[in-house]
Amino acid sequence: MQEEIIALGSAFVFGIGARLLGLPPLVGYLVAGFMLYGLGGEVTESLIGFSEMGVTLLLFTIGLKLQLGNLLKPQIWAVASLHIAGTLLFTGAVLFLLGLAGFGLFARLDLPLLLLIAFALSFSSTVFAVKVLEEKGEMGSFYGQIAIGILIVQDIAAVAFLAASTGKIPSLWALLLFGLLPLRPLLNRLMERAGHGELLILFGLTLALGGAKVFELVGVKGDLGALILGLLLAGYPKSSELARHLLGFKDLFLVGFFLTIGLSGAVSAEALIGGVLLLLLLPLKAGFFFFLMLRFRLRARTSLLTSLSLGNYSEFGLIVAAIAVQNQWIGGEWLILIAIALSLSFILGAPLNSAAHRIYARLGERLRMLQSPLRIAEEQPIDPGEASVLVFGMGNVGASAYDRIRERMGEVVVAIDLDQKEVDAQLKAGRRVVRGNATDPDFWSRFKLDLNQIQMVLLAMPNHRENLFAAGQIRAMGYAGRMAAVAKYADEITALRTAGVDAAYNLYQEAGVGLVEHIFRHTDEDPAGERQTVV
Repeated sequence: MQEEIIALGSAFVFGIGARLLGLPPLVGYLVAGFMLYGLGGEVTESLIGFSEMGVTLLLFTIGLKLQLGNLLKPQIWAVASLHIAGTLLFTGAVLFLLGLAGFGLFARLDLPLLLLIAFALSFSSTVFAVKVLEEKGEMGSFYGQIAIGILIVQDIAAVAFLAASTGKIPSLWALLLFGLLPLRPLLNRLMERAGHGELLILFGLTLALGGAKVFELVGVKGDLGALILGLLLAGYPKSSELARHLLGFKDLFLVGFFLTIGLSGAVSAEALIGGVLLLLLLPLKAGFFFFLMLRFRLRARTSLLTSLSLGNYSEFGLIVAAIAVQNQWIGGEWLILIAIALSLSFILGAPLNSAAHRIYARLGERLRMLQSPLRIAEEQPIDPGEASVLVFGMGNVGASAYDRIRERMGEVVVAIDLDQKEVDAQLKAGRRVVRGNATDPDFWSRFKLDLNQIQMVLLAMPNHRENLFAAGQIRAMGYAGRMAAVAKYADEITALRTAGVDAAYNLYQEAGVGLVEHIFRHTDEDPAGERQTVV
């Protein structure tokens, strides 16, 4: 247990250091793993268990939020399939040329094994992409949904390959898994009966981790099972609440995943050179994604942000290398080489994704010249009609604020939310809501509204970074009217005011004030002068 405590403590220290440098904490976790290995540390069974649970919970929570119909869009399945095929051929050719030139480990493999490694390198990291999207508060953005969809198609291809390469064909008992479909309403009722506390968390952990084991028992990859179980609950009202409850557990267990990458082996000069050479292929990998998405009528902004989030190597490469080592196809040094390439791709990709909006702001004019004049429905111009008040985010706070503003000012308020299901629900409730992402620099160019007509903007999105980014974006575009935002902590209020927000409200403090006012409103004086509570 001592080793695990040291590993977690080191991850915390290096994670804090990465955050101070403006990088995602996961970069610090990777560095901590390499440092620990250099000091004699090893991967422990507990860390492996943490890693496996983290990946399982990651796929389960993705399933909870996934709209299966999105995978049928050509911008997802066709782009993913063409990219795998094209990258396999191109990367295989490059690796073959490196082998002919006598570069280190590449010279020791024949063409079939080089193609095997090229296939592994064609995938992008689900763990990295989701973590980056969550750090930026853009999991629900359109480009985020495109990225997640492509990753899921890749995961399906990866599972099929693993089944074929390991010779593990699902048993006949796997057919019984189709019996889960009729159990969907029962699972929903159990989720509802679990309430809002620890029982709901236990329900999610049991279904995700236990369900994954059930899938493994019948020869189906457990991670795929977790994704399928999450999909069974997707669409139910409480699935999003369950995902929020599991967020902390998922993030904690994923620390083990990043630590195990760094602890996977010694870094030799030959493996380091090979990892750096593989890193040089990443711009081509991201560029190919960008080209394909433009051809499928996505905007340049969507294509760029998606390409940056997918421009890395996948943990799947380590799995392929491990299988090849077990079968004695390649030497164990290849596992270290791919681990180095994977880690370097994360370290390089983290700051690039953090600066993605700034990169597009600088290159956007040139990139837009490359995009197709045709648009898919999700990227058409947005026309909300006449409005003088904008509300961003239609959760409980935003919806309540919307109704109160409409009572006082009339039908002059328009709300914006990035979740299509939420938009549809609000439209049915009679509110004027359009789908959009306030953190999208191109959103304002698609949003056909004169900011000079806007009298007030309310930022009520659940993620502080989203509110902060939107505030800076709106002020930078010249809006000089009133702007208010919600926050949860005192330091968030300070940051919002610095970004140009006139009034920032602490939700917890305001909840207390509202409770007291509610009590006073519902307390009357009786004739005898005594207080009587009206229920």
